[in-house]
Amino acid sequence: MRIAIVHYHLRPGGVTRVIEHAARLLRASGRQVVVLAAEAPEDFPVPVKAVKALAYDEGKEPVSVSRLHAALADAAAAALGGAPDVWHFHNHHLGKNLALPPVVARLAAAGARLLLQVHDFPEDFRPYNYQRLRRFLDEDLAACYPSAPQVHYAVLNSRDRAFLAGAGVAAERLHLLPNPVWLPPQDGEAGRWPEGRLWLYPTRAIRRKNIGELLLWATLAEPGDHFATSLAPENPREQRFYRHWVSLAQELALPLSFDLARRSGWSFPAMVRAAHCLVTTSVAEGFGMAFLEPWLLERPVSGRDLPDITADFRGAGLALDHLYPRLDIPVEWLGEKPLRQRLVEGLRDLYRAYGLPEPTAEQCERAWAAWVREGRVDFGRLDEPLQTQVIRRLHHSAAARRMLPRRLAVPSPQTVARNRTVALGHYDLHHYGKRLESLYAALLAAPCRPPETLDAAALLHRFLQPERLCLLRL
Repeated sequence: MRIAIVHYHLRPGGVTRVIEHAARLLRASGRQVVVLAAEAPEDFPVPVKAVKALAYDEGKEPVSVSRLHAALADAAAAALGGAPDVWHFHNHHLGKNLALPPVVARLAAAGARLLLQVHDFPEDFRPYNYQRLRRFLDEDLAACYPSAPQVHYAVLNSRDRAFLAGAGVAAERLHLLPNPVWLPPQDGEAGRWPEGRLWLYPTRAIRRKNIGELLLWATLAEPGDHFATSLAPENPREQRFYRHWVSLAQELALPLSFDLARRSGWSFPAMVRAAHCLVTTSVAEGFGMAFLEPWLLERPVSGRDLPDITADFRGAGLALDHLYPRLDIPVEWLGEKPLRQRLVEGLRDLYRAYGLPEPTAEQCERAWAAWVREGRVDFGRLDEPLQTQVIRRLHHSAAARRMLPRRLAVPSPQTVARNRTVALGHYDLHHYGKRLESLYAALLAAPCRPPETLDAAALLHRFLQPERLCLLRL
């Protein structure tokens, strides 16, 4: 079997890790594999062919569809000795390279067998990407989603599987392929926290990670508690929000450090092992590695639950009942009228960015019902100015602090041991390799027919339900 795995780049990150694991496993089982990306890193452990036309084209003139098609076909054939039996694309439809979706459509029309692995969706609060695609594809977003027996989709969670099924992907062409969980062998001693308890948020501090909620927990800290994030953001668009939180934490003298990896020089495993507990406050994830990796190093993880994501982990046997799905704040702290106004503005901005009609009063009420319960609003739904108001109140008022939980819940050592066993048993590399081989076998056995397209409007509707509104994602 000849397999071409395609992604825009191989820079450090989640998708690159998944590609590396897949290519290693496939080569170990005797498959011919090449990875196609804009650049070929010198130290990548599997064969890579550079296809410069695959690079991100934001702020640049997109390459022609014909040029990218030819470049991919030529590079794959040169590396594999012939056309691939399977083309495995990662996030082909995300709008990072506008020529890639039409190339995938051409391959599907030619009868090529395609696995389209979706990590993220432009419909999922990514209006910039969505609008770029709309303009380039002449409003035809369905072109991103070819539908034929020889085109299969792989997703990371059951939510995305349900959304694609609702848009028309047949069950036999739609596969749940959770990421594998793996950490390198322990390299030296754990980092040593000087004193007290380190609560580590092992993340790059971007907006959807909900950094304000970490400041809230630092405001509620007990003596000896110290909170930290591991990495600073790299995206220039994130810098304004990041600087705001750094400045506020310094102003209020909170027990909170940023960019711990750079400041300490510790490796990721060393940081994790130094922590008393790992924390996540994220409001959106594609897979949710933060809910799995800490257990492998025998560390608990606590914080905000994301039921759409963690439902699969619970189904596999992971014990996560100590996580909280909401962190409720009295609406009166912010005022109902300004809070409602901000909600309506946020929903209007979101719909306008996607070219949708103004939200109706009924849609606004649905969003409000998701935000507010019994006079309390979920802190994670708020934006930075509103979250800052809450944090300042908590910092200055002991009475306000008594209205919230005293601290994050930490699972027992027995739960840590159990979850480690589940993570190793269900999400290890061996199981991932077997799932991938089975998926390829189903794809190769499928007949070939002229492709149709999915219902792109139905997919957009599912992602933009008013109940999913979160201001940090606008």
